Amino acid sequence: MAHLRAVVFDWAGTVIDYGSCAPMGAFVETFAAFGVEISIAEARVPMGMAKRPHIAALLAQPRIRAAWTARHGTPPGEAEIDALYAMFLPRNVAAARRYATLIPGAADVVARLRAMGLRIGSTTGYTHEIMAEIIPLARAQGFAADCVVCTGDTPQGRPSPMMMWRAMIDLDVWPASRVVKVDDTGVGIGEGLAAGAWTVGVAVSGNSFGCTEDEIRAMDAAEFADRRARAHDTLRTAGAHAVIDSVADLLPVIRAFDAAGARGEAPGEA
Repeated sequence: MAHLRAVVFDWAGTVIDYGSCAPMGAFVETFAAFGVEISIAEARVPMGMAKRPHIAALLAQPRIRAAWTARHGTPPGEAEIDALYAMFLPRNVAAARRYATLIPGAADVVARLRAMGLRIGSTTGYTHEIMAEIIPLARAQGFAADCVVCTGDTPQGRPSPMMMWRAMIDLDVWPASRVVKVDDTGVGIGEGLAAGAWTVGVAVSGNSFGCTEDEIRAMDAAEFADRRARAHDTLRTAGAHAVIDSVADLLPVIRAFDAAGARGEAPGEA
């Protein structure tokens, strides 16, 4: 690499858990336990945020807030967010463990990035408690990061740049124009942009598309094309410098960013 020094990955939907499915069932089940039904589509809207702010964002959605108020008699507040979060966490730990399969191509791509001299970082909306379950499973499948920055490690999470900055400190890499952020959510792309890094959106394997590999294989071509186009558009609208279907497609983009950086181009000018 002439210019780039590191790639910082998201986890769910980017390198593990095709379709970013693990948190969805946990959110739906947790709200149902409090007598409020939410859909998978509603649960996906704030994806990429830390999980307590994610719950707060769900409760701020007008339909969900009205449903909660109708069920419980008062609008939800901080105490209700805490109660939901306390119930959600163990459910999410169990779900994350079940869905910790690497996305095809992730191990090979990371091995090749390392061979190119790049360091591998990661940021995630998961807590250290959840990542303690995932990291050994990912390592056994051939993926490991040089640093893992979790929700709670910085005063603010995504889309602020703080987790990216922490990763850059841990990796001993600067300036941010020498770093690429790879993420499947809009707030994750925002995190990379706010830090001043190059950004790559992951569309089909991630939250924007929101389907498992089996569901995609069963999908007809027209539906797949429509959903793929919408997922790509979502991440482009979020500001991603490039959008790919999955991490398996990353290497040509890394080479293009490296060449741009070597020419003196910066992410903010791209």
